[in-house]
Amino acid sequence: MDAAAGQADWKIGVDIGGTFIDFCALETRSGRVASLKVLTTPDDPGAELMTGLTLLAEREGLDPAQVSRFVHGTTVGINTIIQRRGADLVLITNAGFEDVIELARLRMPEVYSLFCSRPDPMIPRDRVFGIPVRMRSDGRQTREPDMAAVAKAVTAARESGAEGIVVALLHAWRDGSHEEAVKAEIGRIAPELFVFTSSEVWPVIREYERTTTAIMNGYVHPRVAGYLTALEARLTERGVPARAMLTKSNGGVMNAAEGKRACVNMLLSGTASGVMGAAWLARQAGESQILTLDIGGTSADFALIIDGAPQFGTGELIGEFPLYVPSISVSSIGIGGGSIASVDERGVLRVGPESAGSTPGPACYGRGGTRATVTDAMAVCGWLGHSQMAYGQLQMNVDLARTAVGELADKLDRSLEETAQAILDIAVSEMFVEVEKLASRSGVDLRDFTLMPFGGGGPMLGAMLAREMGVRRVMAPRRPGVVSALGGLVADLRGDFIRTTFQDLSENALRELRQVLTDLESEGRNWLAAQGHVGALDLQFSADMRYAGQSYEIEVPIEAQWFEGADLSAIAAAFHRLHDAIYDFHDPEGRIEVVNLRLSAVGAGPALDFPEEAETAQEAIAQRMTPVFVDGARRDIALFARSDLHAGSLFEGPAVVAQEDTTFAIPTGVTARVDRFLNLHLSFAE
Repeated sequence: MDAAAGQADWKIGVDIGGTFIDFCALETRSGRVASLKVLTTPDDPGAELMTGLTLLAEREGLDPAQVSRFVHGTTVGINTIIQRRGADLVLITNAGFEDVIELARLRMPEVYSLFCSRPDPMIPRDRVFGIPVRMRSDGRQTREPDMAAVAKAVTAARESGAEGIVVALLHAWRDGSHEEAVKAEIGRIAPELFVFTSSEVWPVIREYERTTTAIMNGYVHPRVAGYLTALEARLTERGVPARAMLTKSNGGVMNAAEGKRACVNMLLSGTASGVMGAAWLARQAGESQILTLDIGGTSADFALIIDGAPQFGTGELIGEFPLYVPSISVSSIGIGGGSIASVDERGVLRVGPESAGSTPGPACYGRGGTRATVTDAMAVCGWLGHSQMAYGQLQMNVDLARTAVGELADKLDRSLEETAQAILDIAVSEMFVEVEKLASRSGVDLRDFTLMPFGGGGPMLGAMLAREMGVRRVMAPRRPGVVSALGGLVADLRGDFIRTTFQDLSENALRELRQVLTDLESEGRNWLAAQGHVGALDLQFSADMRYAGQSYEIEVPIEAQWFEGADLSAIAAAFHRLHDAIYDFHDPEGRIEVVNLRLSAVGAGPALDFPEEAETAQEAIAQRMTPVFVDGARRDIALFARSDLHAGSLFEGPAVVAQEDTTFAIPTGVTARVDRFLNLHLSFAE
């Protein structure tokens, strides 16, 4: 649509969580931003999306035919793994290596527990078939795949009721031809079975990592592909012309057709898009060091933004399994607004990880929940119940919350308010422990960071957590409840590609390394073109490097011209610097190995302008005073409506700031200020 000609042009970001689906919509002609939350419908995935579009049309005048960008984050993939509801699969591997996923890396989840056990693999041992075939690590083929053995495996797969087959053979990172030959044979004799090979999913050295990544992709494929097909059909039925785009674990987006095949790349799409939305808001506000806190109904997610950029990594856990494709580094804990509080057999109060979800939800939602949750505790203390919840989707019933928390209070022989406050204190302390782990792993001092709470529950507990951690600054976006949806709206196209080289960093290896970089660049450019991207792009190269003799490598950003110009000293210096920064040690004379070369191909997303106001310092005017249990006693504190706060507004805590998508609980000893983008900044007294 031509916005310049006066026609409205809408861009929509959508994110589905455990309790709500969030919408963030921008009308680019006027700069108007609309946001919305709708309760999820677990029994009919996708129905809540249509409900949201209908409400946006009714409330904001959105015409589906004027939607030019539609980006969607979903939890279908990750929930499939966590709930163990994926496809029945068969694994074909080398004869003699059938135990690859059973052995894994031999590490136990809890190294100091004598009673812990590793999770059952997604493919049971009786569905793993070895075939005679061998390729050596240098790529020499010493035995072609035995197709008679493949046929026997396919017959067994059919008899077991398998839906698909994963093929993962030794050294396929070097040459995937054996896997492709097996895949072709399966397609010939059993076209009804879908097949994924490890070399097409993620062609990386180390057979367990490569195999388990391919298995994850196949495990979620039927449900993800079915969901995306239905999504596209519903959007077409509703008259939305924009092609559906999906948020990825790496913080970028891809089209739905790619998502149906590369399912593993979207397992952490929701958490990643939240961090990307937070990073965009932080850059807009001039903040460079951010600790994000995303609290939804079932979990709290933490991530670091350093020098304005999210941090990336591999090995993030999906349920009980590590994910080896690049993803934004996020730490999670099972504490959310719906986390259930209980008293155990020893009379100890506990919170989470069990959650009430959206159905039946916290008791105060009035949807059938009877067990006390973190949200109920907030309501009992008086922080909640002052505005519409979730854009009118819910009505707060404080009496039901008091009844639920009262049952725990009776068991603990404490007052109602004291019990509610104890629930909040435990939730904060659980998050504190997880954040301390994140800070220790990353080697940062959180006192140098600003906490950005978002999600429906982030502003409720964020300032309390900041006070406990000694973080002196908090920044809450104007619409904290839909930051993850915003992340999809502003995200770039991003594709990650990898090639294992396993070469010494030497003159003799330069020719091969240059060719790999050329191949990666071609693959990245072709991927962006297939996604329909035109315009600016950025090719970001890196190398996984280590000293000879080390078992694991570190990812080092590199410049392609260093290889083109044979500037080995620049490459080595970059590795030495990073190794020293991480381990406080480097060896200038050490022999360096290049294990993998990587490329992130980034196609710039839309340049979006959000409205801002001129700042005028002024004391904010409270709507009224309201009783809240704070600092150990119930007292009257100021209640502000977020819509009444303008750029330059100032006030002191304790206070409540209520809005349609969340409630901000501001403790004592805090100065609050609103900036020109209507972000709320808190500063704690020294």
